[in-house]
Amino acid sequence: MPRNSREPTLARQWELLKLIPGQRPGLTPRDLRERLAAAGHDVTKRTVERDLRELSVVFPLECNDTSIPFGWHWRADASFDIPGIALAEAVSLGLLEDLLGQLVPPAFTSALHGRFNAAADKLRGLSQNRYAKWSDLVRYVQPGMPFLPPAIHPGVLETIQEALLGRQQIRAVYHSVGASEARERVLHPLALIQQGARSYLLATSSDHHGPIQYALHRFQDATLLEKPTVIPAGFSLDGFLAAGGAQFGQGATITLKATVSDDLANILRETPVSPSQSLETRDGVHTLTATVRDSWQLGFWLLSQGPAIVVLKPAALRKRLVSALTKTLAAYTDD
Repeated sequence: MPRNSREPTLARQWELLKLIPGQRPGLTPRDLRERLAAAGHDVTKRTVERDLRELSVVFPLECNDTSIPFGWHWRADASFDIPGIALAEAVSLGLLEDLLGQLVPPAFTSALHGRFNAAADKLRGLSQNRYAKWSDLVRYVQPGMPFLPPAIHPGVLETIQEALLGRQQIRAVYHSVGASEARERVLHPLALIQQGARSYLLATSSDHHGPIQYALHRFQDATLLEKPTVIPAGFSLDGFLAAGGAQFGQGATITLKATVSDDLANILRETPVSPSQSLETRDGVHTLTATVRDSWQLGFWLLSQGPAIVVLKPAALRKRLVSALTKTLAAYTDD
């Protein structure tokens, strides 16, 4: 028999073996036919019955004939693991690969390449199945400017992962932003944080006893030390994030008051900046009030909105924004 004509039968029977339960009462041929159809193999009940008879000659399968309709299951003493990938898993992995490719450096996803390839093969083999087409109908689009993930030096991620799991210190060569050259430092790794396209190590050091974020792509080298990590008293990753630590600020909260445009007001009603947000409209003017973290990210967002938002309070934040906008305007003003 030609190879291509045999492949659909092998794929269907392999899928069928994965669907058969491990104990009584088992599944009827009708049930199995429906599940095969959902997995991309639309065949008749008679075909399923024939497959079951053929497979039971080779594999430890049993037909539960104590009740009608008969159910098929693996024999009680059978121990057989069927490798493979289900349709739903293949679709999910295909979408995950697309998402991770935009957010995570390749060093993070290399261990998943085998599963991603298996998922792609599965979807190609079931190209006519409507469920398999789901990955062609859905895409993730990053908010704002789409940046490519920065490259991480070979071996750095693996060393940091091992240090985190083993609670060990590392000796790192790190090039800070604005520094003329990289310098060596000893770090106490606490956690990894993925923020958009960038990956950060959260760690303490002799220079900073509080947790600091170090961009993984700025590590030029990392060496594992046989010394235990000293974890700050009361530290937890969730607590750090809840306090706004990942927003590049000091964690202080402020009450933001600003006027916003019609379009931005509509966006904020759908996606508030905080649970405490309120929007009041009087005489066509929308006034936003919200408790937020005073952080670099807040300032970045406010500046990115241009004239769509005008900060009224707090005065210190308004002053910072006016200074930044004045410098920006000066940079665009011709002599």
